[in-house]
Amino acid sequence: MKQLLIILFNFLIFPAAALAHGPTPQKAKESITIEAPADKVWDAVKQFGSIADWHDDVQKSEGDDKHESGGKRTLTFTDGEQLVDELDYYSDENREYSYRLNKENVKALPVSSYSIELQVTPGGNDSSSLVTLKSRFYRGDTGNTPPEHLSDEAAVKAMTQYFKNGLASLKKHVEN
Repeated sequence: MKQLLIILFNFLIFPAAALAHGPTPQKAKESITIEAPADKVWDAVKQFGSIADWHDDVQKSEGDDKHESGGKRTLTFTDGEQLVDELDYYSDENREYSYRLNKENVKALPVSSYSIELQVTPGGNDSSSLVTLKSRFYRGDTGNTPPEHLSDEAAVKAMTQYFKNGLASLKKHVEN
């Protein structure tokens, strides 16, 4: 009973603190089937620093050519905004890598952090592949009342569109 009174007292004295909460992690996942063998698709995406070669939203990408944890790349989007990514895991054998946001820029993507995994697997037959991008991220403003353009909804929408655009660009690039 005493504990209940203490909780109730704290709730009455500090109501805003009792209702305050930080951001929750958001997720995005998109996949696409590409009519090309998995090795050919992997050849198109495996150079971590060369995303601009296949993602139409990225005007320029520069990497340090490290395909191991700690490898970095700088992305310049078509609107001139930049982000820096850092590799966490890379497996040529499994055709996958994962990376995270190293230097944020909410004008480029309205997120404060993200981790992304890219994987290429064989498709339903020898001449097709499935490419999957999945991410966990936080909105651009991690305060309790973010502006609309830095909200959870804005972050999910932007990350999902970034994935869809990239996968469509990759499909076009590899199949042509």
